[in-house]
Amino acid sequence: MSTAKDMDLLLNDFSLHHVPGCGCIVMKDGKMIYEGYTGLADIKNRRKVGSDTIFRLYSMTKVIVCTGALILFERGKFALNDPYYMYFPEWKDTKVAELTGNGSFVIRPARRPIRVKDVFNMACGLPYPSPQGEHPTDKGMNDVRKKLAEKTGGKYTVSEEVSMMAEVPLRFDPGEHWLYGFGHEMVAALIERTSGMTVGQFLKKEIFEPLGMTSTGYRYEGDERERMAVLYHINDDGSYEEMEGNMDDRFEPDAVYEGGGAGLFSNLRDYAVFTQMLANGGTLNGRRIIGRNTIDLMRTNMLNDTQMKEFTNTYLEGYGYGLGVRTMMDIGGVSNSTPGEFGWTGAAGTWTSIDPKNRFSAVYMHNTFPNNEEYHHMRIRAVAYGMIE
Repeated sequence: MSTAKDMDLLLNDFSLHHVPGCGCIVMKDGKMIYEGYTGLADIKNRRKVGSDTIFRLYSMTKVIVCTGALILFERGKFALNDPYYMYFPEWKDTKVAELTGNGSFVIRPARRPIRVKDVFNMACGLPYPSPQGEHPTDKGMNDVRKKLAEKTGGKYTVSEEVSMMAEVPLRFDPGEHWLYGFGHEMVAALIERTSGMTVGQFLKKEIFEPLGMTSTGYRYEGDERERMAVLYHINDDGSYEEMEGNMDDRFEPDAVYEGGGAGLFSNLRDYAVFTQMLANGGTLNGRRIIGRNTIDLMRTNMLNDTQMKEFTNTYLEGYGYGLGVRTMMDIGGVSNSTPGEFGWTGAAGTWTSIDPKNRFSAVYMHNTFPNNEEYHHMRIRAVAYGMIE
């Protein structure tokens, strides 16, 4: 069995050899069983990582946004089999860019509409666009963002973006493949359309305020800027170079975009409380946020055999994919976690695992590019799950 000392040693090794600073929290049955921080959040100013340090979540935003959307699902605001065009009519005549035998593309009608379920589980056919991408989908998405920026001066909402993206041809027919990408922006827009609030307003009302998550959000409202971990690039020689966060401008008070796939910041204590709520069946400290059955739906694998092959890699070995989260199906000799545990990862090194069977959750955070996720997260998972008696 692993102990707090083992996690301390692991985090110290990370900060000595791999990242400037990091932290981890492990919780069970509503109580914190480990909290540790090591290294620096700001090398130049010698500011240490601590409980008040805020990290960019990047794609760990997805777990919160999909939870928020499923609260609306529980209230009957949408069904997972609904065509997405019920909420955004622009998507009624969806097109697909199909590659022909001579290497060119033909744009044809999609064989079926995008369903709400498709945007949750990354089967809608829209990637995150590559700025230099030559595929008609990439070109179309880049063109839409350029037009939006010109029209609005860069101040557009996720719903405005989703509405205009309807003119872009998909990579494939909805539901045929798994492709990481734009789907969760469409989930965020669905929150706005069915709640009558911005994503940030809805999450604050339904999740952040009830759980006391005062350091989580899309915008600087107090001292968050000063508490933010500096984002570093790890050079080939192991040195660290300060870099600009490619979405940091969206934290500014006058920004309007609130993404579903990325965009939130948080600290470890806030995110740990959120994950522990999910691990405990949707309730924490007497506050019910979401139903147990809905959490079970969220962590059910939704991928078919073809999609599983497209999803699986060594980092995700044993996992399938549910409604916005990876979900452990088979520990397969590589993990000491539990079938049914679920979570996700952020591009700059954040990670979480949520285990309803054991009412257990773990959160780890650092902010670097590259994030070296496989090295760090597999070790954190092993030590954290070794703490379960």
